[in-house]
Amino acid sequence: MDSPAVLLTGIGLLSLACQWLAWRLRVPAILPLLITGILVGPASGLLDPDALLGDLLFPLVSLAVAVILFEGSLTLNLGELRGHGHTVSRLVTWGALITAVVSALTAHWLLGLSWGMASVLGALLVVTGPTVVLPLLKTLRAKESLSRILRWEGILIDPVGAIGAVLVYEFVVIGAAGDPFTHTLALFGFTLVIGFGLGGAGGYLWGCVLRHHWLPRQLHSFGTLMVMLALFTLSNQLFHESGLLTVTVMGAWLANMKRVPTEPIIEFKETLTVLLISGLFILLAARLRLDQLALLGWPAWAYLGVLMLVARPLAVWFCTLGSGLDLRERALLAWISPRGIVAAAVASLFALKLEEQGVEGAEMLVPVTFLVIIATVVIQSLLSRPIARALGVMTPPPSGFLILGANPVARTIALALQQAGFAVRLTDTDREALEAARMVGLPVYYGKPHSEHAETHLELTGLGHFLPLSPYREANDLAALHFAEQFAPGKVFRIEASRDDQAERQRPRDLAELPRLFGEKVSWADLASRVARGAEVRVARLHEDHDFVAYRRDHDDRLLALFCLDAKGQVRVASDRSELDPQPGETVICLIDPTSPAF
Repeated sequence: MDSPAVLLTGIGLLSLACQWLAWRLRVPAILPLLITGILVGPASGLLDPDALLGDLLFPLVSLAVAVILFEGSLTLNLGELRGHGHTVSRLVTWGALITAVVSALTAHWLLGLSWGMASVLGALLVVTGPTVVLPLLKTLRAKESLSRILRWEGILIDPVGAIGAVLVYEFVVIGAAGDPFTHTLALFGFTLVIGFGLGGAGGYLWGCVLRHHWLPRQLHSFGTLMVMLALFTLSNQLFHESGLLTVTVMGAWLANMKRVPTEPIIEFKETLTVLLISGLFILLAARLRLDQLALLGWPAWAYLGVLMLVARPLAVWFCTLGSGLDLRERALLAWISPRGIVAAAVASLFALKLEEQGVEGAEMLVPVTFLVIIATVVIQSLLSRPIARALGVMTPPPSGFLILGANPVARTIALALQQAGFAVRLTDTDREALEAARMVGLPVYYGKPHSEHAETHLELTGLGHFLPLSPYREANDLAALHFAEQFAPGKVFRIEASRDDQAERQRPRDLAELPRLFGEKVSWADLASRVARGAEVRVARLHEDHDFVAYRRDHDDRLLALFCLDAKGQVRVASDRSELDPQPGETVICLIDPTSPAF
């Protein structure tokens, strides 16, 4: 079918199906997207991107990659780079350099690429990325220290690796034009001046616009996108192919500029990035030719083996010297390094440009990169959990609490749980409430817990329960549905904002199946009223001579049982599906009204 409208609509529907499949299977979305692209492209011949888009293909891919790199660099907070330990800092700097060097040497010797092309490939394949690492960590359940290292490496290596790959590419492509070495260095220096100068100046000036609200808030996200694309185009006009470096620097500058409201921009880019990534990777995979796939003989698989079994272990060994990690923990870190979205997008763009210039070996860039991405994601997703179990670095099922809300009710309950020894984290969009929670020592996250930003930045290590304690019904319901897919059954709860039977009848079926927090008759308004009147959360250990019946009698039945801890420290949460039934020897956590005689 040759109708462009039908083909574009089909790409959109396939993108949606791939995203849904990734959500259901809990795998990185890039995997079904690339496989689908190969199936509708070289495998069946149903889609020919070059015939569909013609001369527009290159500009569209170029602009899409610019957006992806800008989005990645917008998360590069230098404070986070310094604040997550020497191991993470080393992995995203020295570790990336070691991986790039080993990869380049292997690509030259095994794949027969020129030193320039081998360097570009090596620089590209240092990037793992949160979109492939985080889904793996959710099912891995490794030790908290290991999960945190892998998580932050994945987050920070995206922009760091992208900058490195762009710099290597700029140097190689200038040298490929046949310029003498000194002239190549001069042109490369000019690229750096344009990229860092224009990107830094653009980031600073646009940051001032956002900081002082010289543009209406509703135009912040759209304005940022347009300014970024304008700088990308201007940079390329000033000096060929310097635009990628410019937008990467601009994003990093905005991310580290004080008092610049980047949250709305990040939220806006979530939908845009999903759209771009989904369509882009189906198109890029569909451009593969059968003759390119035929190039993936034993040297390509040997190259993959060196990346996984030599380059990564060598980088981890060096970067964990003096870290205190034992041999088993270092072995798991050495195993996990799936490649992701930035590698695929940038490799495809570089290949388009290098092939256009007739650079020898450019045809190998995309198939080898896609092979590494698909193989590392599949192999490591399948084997990481058995390997972690065999190494003895897995943790028991998480018992901590993620709490939606930082209001007085949420803070009161969270403090009691924290004092009882459980990990807690509060999430809210009310900065004043979060600051009040932070002042009493509670860990917090600013933002919506079901957003894409939260997927990357919300720390869930050790958390296995979700408590919706926001006064907003819709926020509670959306978050509960989101975490019902991530946490174990029976660990995610729902709550009414108030006693509204009509709202209860209107609930979707999948939400109504969740247990109701603290009992059928308890709403957030009830809890807020009690706390406002001075109710406190107290912890009591029960004994044979003073059981829960006696404890309730002491308080004239003016208490609400919230949690129960058994002798092994396992917690039960009160709900409409199960009675707590605290027994002697167990610990009960209750909300006690101020009118109680024993208050």
